[in-house]
Amino acid sequence: MTSQTSSVALAAIFCLAGSAGFAQQKSAPDPNFQAGKRALALLEDAAFVDLFNGKDLAGWTGDTEHYRVENGVLVCPAGAKNLYTEIDYGDFAFRFEFKLQESGNNGIGIRVPEGGYPSGDGMEIQILDHYGAKYHSEVDGKKLTWLKPWQFHGSIYGICPARTGYLKPVGEWNEEVIVAIEDHILVILNGAVIVDAFLEDLTPVDGHEHPGMKNKLGRLALAGHSDHVEFRNLAVADYSVSPPAPKTSGDNTPPEGFTALFNGKDLAGWKGLAHNNANERRALEGDALKEAQAKADDSMREHWRVEDAMLIYDGKGQSLCTAKDYGDFEFYCDWKIPPGADSGIYLRGTPQVQIWDPWDPRTKDKPQPENSEEWVAAYKNGRNLGSGGLWNNRRASNRPLALADKKPGEWNTFLIRMIGNKVSIWLNGTLIVDRTELENYWDKERLLPLPRADQIELQHHGSELFFKNLYIRELPY
Repeated sequence: MTSQTSSVALAAIFCLAGSAGFAQQKSAPDPNFQAGKRALALLEDAAFVDLFNGKDLAGWTGDTEHYRVENGVLVCPAGAKNLYTEIDYGDFAFRFEFKLQESGNNGIGIRVPEGGYPSGDGMEIQILDHYGAKYHSEVDGKKLTWLKPWQFHGSIYGICPARTGYLKPVGEWNEEVIVAIEDHILVILNGAVIVDAFLEDLTPVDGHEHPGMKNKLGRLALAGHSDHVEFRNLAVADYSVSPPAPKTSGDNTPPEGFTALFNGKDLAGWKGLAHNNANERRALEGDALKEAQAKADDSMREHWRVEDAMLIYDGKGQSLCTAKDYGDFEFYCDWKIPPGADSGIYLRGTPQVQIWDPWDPRTKDKPQPENSEEWVAAYKNGRNLGSGGLWNNRRASNRPLALADKKPGEWNTFLIRMIGNKVSIWLNGTLIVDRTELENYWDKERLLPLPRADQIELQHHGSELFFKNLYIRELPY
């Protein structure tokens, strides 16, 4: 979708960026290609399902009269309008290839209601030859574009501009991936990230209301704008939230799509905590890092052990850390604690998803209730609210929505889903944290963003601890 304006002065502000991206790639590393490489690597094992069989329009609805199939290619001819999938998609990765003619215009609608208008009722990711002559003029020898920033290829139309310089010339096939998980929208064009946006942090740049930004589910659509555009190799991978409890065949056996962080046999894939302060830990390098990590690993082996396919901590050392860093993910974790114990899960090296005993009757300055059930009913703060809250938050909530703990000595199951800086948590099947911001504990003001990736930690707090069934599914970011 495009529009023109009669203001040459306005057009002069938005000069076309050209092919800077490809030139950058030849010299210094291009951060957009580097980001694309990481995201595409995370998508390699995704379970993509074809949306186009190369023969007919099975699985599609809408303008099936005009779209046609030619030699395994899905063609939107001049005059064609919108084509929709028959199925709704919420959290997904959609990959496809497209080829444009000069000044060609189309779009990819995401989370569009059945029969809805892609850029209004849902969101539209631009498909456009923004180099085309139709969108340019020349004033005093300078090439100007009539396009607004949010109309260039890959932009979330009206909402968020895309980076330019990565579109291949007219007549060549382009490869694109659109990732939409919760409010995170990622667009990767020919290996480069051109959009990396969190909708809840955005104000639409065109100044209009965009109710489709709030949609959680909807159709994928090819938004025809009466231009000839070709598509092929259309496929989608589902990134819907996993069930609160993993579907497995036994302990320490990951469910489909997940990887086991703990093999049930030894500490492979884990390391000791190199420094109690994450900022200082991240600053370690060279020999100082090697020395600190070696000392931490010795402590890990002294105080963490594997017994009966469980990770067991004796309460005397330091936290246990994944050897690998993780960004966006889903994480299953089974844990149990003895009465009065205290622990937690650090996400991206940041405290913490709280674990403790709600029935612990200890108190500093209040009368002690007669029994543990009375304690839980009478006091609505701290551990008595239950495990799972983001305990070190100051502005965002640090409390679980419900008490879902099992009694000390019984196994509990977390599903933790982290997208950007937002966390959702299910404890024993109950949603107890609903897309709550995890604040950066290591920033005194809690204003700096979290690191985009860092280690997961099983927190020590001077208590004996037990863990098993630790599974992770990395999400593209």
